[in-house]
Amino acid sequence: MDIRDANTHHQDPGAPIRSGIPEHGRIPKYYAVKARIAALMSELSEGDMLPPERDLAVRYEVSRETVRQALRELLLEGRLRRQGRGTVVAGPKLEQPLALASYTEGVRRQDRRPGRNLIGLDRFPCPAALAADVGAETGEPVWHMERVLLADDERVGLESTYVAVSRVPRLDVDFEPDSSFYAYLHDRVGVSFGDADERIETVLATPREALLIGTPPALPMLLIHRLSRDVDGRPLERVRTLFRGDRFSFTVRLGERG
Repeated sequence: MDIRDANTHHQDPGAPIRSGIPEHGRIPKYYAVKARIAALMSELSEGDMLPPERDLAVRYEVSRETVRQALRELLLEGRLRRQGRGTVVAGPKLEQPLALASYTEGVRRQDRRPGRNLIGLDRFPCPAALAADVGAETGEPVWHMERVLLADDERVGLESTYVAVSRVPRLDVDFEPDSSFYAYLHDRVGVSFGDADERIETVLATPREALLIGTPPALPMLLIHRLSRDVDGRPLERVRTLFRGDRFSFTVRLGERG
């Protein structure tokens, strides 16, 4: 067995090739500390507190700055989270299906409690750039609804929905902002979703968005743009949703095309 085989033989299924170790075998000191902290985390449970930085620095015989860099990466990956002045082991990421299902359904499937906090519900004349996406004429009234997404009261995302007032004229009267908009459309308005186009990209939140979600501006976000249509193929809504990159992953089921 050559050196490469020896280094890749003992790995967890699905782990990166050579666990991130470059071919020359030399790794940054912080990365070695990160691996040792990760091994320590495997012995702990969700919510358990890590030792303080100074204790970790003494244990691994490195500087506190090296420990901080290792912890920063684990925080960005969502494997740790801040709690008060300490750092605790985070739970698994929420898996959201890329399908015509609401955020509420996706969170409930993982035995978490979904919720939303309304930031604002505004009505304004539809600009030309938005008209085709929501099936309205330029100048016709449209709604813009902005809500913070919650999972067990933890802020995990920010959602902006645009929809023509003609489709949901009583949105400001009989819709509960902390509930599913999809369920409202189906049960109260009699509108069902047919299909949608989605585009996903990674971005950094603006200072305002980071403040609303409660994250540092440097935290990577997953941004989803969705254009939805009803069962008759008519444009229905345009949605822009920011999800915390450290708390979400997305799944999709692929099938062979004939």
